[in-house]
Amino acid sequence: MKIKRTFLSGVAGVTLTTVLALSSAIALASGTHHGGHGEKSAIGVPGEAVDVTRTIDVKMHDNYYEPEEIAVKKGETVRFKIVNAGELVHEFNIGTAAMHAGHQKEMMMMMKHGVLEADKINRGMMKMDMGNGKTMEHNDPNSTLLEPKESAEIIWKFTDDAELEFACNVPGHYASGMMGDVHFE
Repeated sequence: MKIKRTFLSGVAGVTLTTVLALSSAIALASGTHHGGHGEKSAIGVPGEAVDVTRTIDVKMHDNYYEPEEIAVKKGETVRFKIVNAGELVHEFNIGTAAMHAGHQKEMMMMMKHGVLEADKINRGMMKMDMGNGKTMEHNDPNSTLLEPKESAEIIWKFTDDAELEFACNVPGHYASGMMGDVHFE
């Protein structure tokens, strides 16, 4: 069962402790953020600006997206202009439900190590070696992680009509409904 939108009272005052409490159902596990989004061929490939057929503006709020669903065509290249309009750190990540479940564990590790705070990203710490040369850099082309009021752009080509979602995998956010479906027309 997917919850499209859940409003939390006093979101602007959410502390790191509150965010961690919201994510108690997510098990702590080691992850490897660098390259951790995997399955690129199943979800599409980075697109080229010259191939963009349309632009979709995405606003990330605390804790939902606007729009809440996206429709695309197989083979379409879309430019996503993403803005974090919330008071918390948020992510826009295109993937499968299984990819998001795995990535949530990696994001929990980022919080555990102080890379992520409720409203701040400690970008210098993202280059920390987590073992085996893996880092938490969050530099995959299907995802962006933004502090409040930041913006970014992703150009993505949807090569398959797989079951995809866009989601925020910051601990507690997906569980509170910060995800949306990608529908193929």
